[in-house]
Amino acid sequence: MRVFVTGATGFVGSAVVQALLQAGHQVLGLARSEASAQALTDAGADVHRGSIEDLQSLASGAAQADGVIHTAFIHDFSQFLENCEKDRLAIGALGAALKGTDKPLIVTSGTALVSNGHLATENDLPDPQGQNPRIASDRAAAALAEQGVHVSLVRLPPSVHGADDHGFVPMIIAMAREKGESAYIDAGQNLWPAVHRLDAARVFVLALEKGASNAIYHANSEQGVPFREIATLIGKHLNLPVVSKNAQEAGEHFGWFTHFASLNNPTSSQITREVLGWKPEHQDLLIDIDTAGYFK
Repeated sequence: MRVFVTGATGFVGSAVVQALLQAGHQVLGLARSEASAQALTDAGADVHRGSIEDLQSLASGAAQADGVIHTAFIHDFSQFLENCEKDRLAIGALGAALKGTDKPLIVTSGTALVSNGHLATENDLPDPQGQNPRIASDRAAAALAEQGVHVSLVRLPPSVHGADDHGFVPMIIAMAREKGESAYIDAGQNLWPAVHRLDAARVFVLALEKGASNAIYHANSEQGVPFREIATLIGKHLNLPVVSKNAQEAGEHFGWFTHFASLNNPTSSQITREVLGWKPEHQDLLIDIDTAGYFK
């Protein structure tokens, strides 16, 4: 298949490109800059210039492909609401280009949207009254499914880890360095599901190759790592005290990140493993934090 990939040079997207090429597919990667275009060329992919804010470029890229994997998202949390709206529009543009075909569209979502403290499964849907603006992406995908587009969701966990990670774990490490202590909230037993980026990439490829329309897949290899264990390992590496914070203190330490630091999101991926035949092969989160160069 010729697959159009957005976010193709990102942390997850570049792994998806690699996995697609290894599986024998051709890749058309979205590139906004010359540097991204060169990275795609070096990886063995074809280049499509544009951005997720350029809806015409998205539609054009999708029209040239046999399937689409959408991993792009603008990770600027100071403009989170605006970026969620941009993602909604991008999904709509990609889907519109595929309407009337059976070409698959794989959309990226997050397990945190179904974080109710119980073990979340692929059958769980976000609270329709929920206030997380990220739900707009799920709703956009659902609307496309109602229009006959072959669309499915891959939910990523809070930690997608591996070499060159620039997600939440590096943020927590930076906060610990700045504050002089590594913190967790209350007892720190809230659970973060996690996955290695290379294992996550395989879920996207499998969803493309044999996923069902309007299906949801969970790309997490671990059901939940206690946040206290993450904080403890960070404290060990930085030689900093590991401390508990109450709700008020957590806001002072974590700031806008408090919501994520308190997130209790135990998540199953059993259905995904059974339906897609996915078998995670790479190391778990704590081993990765311990050995993958997070403290350079």
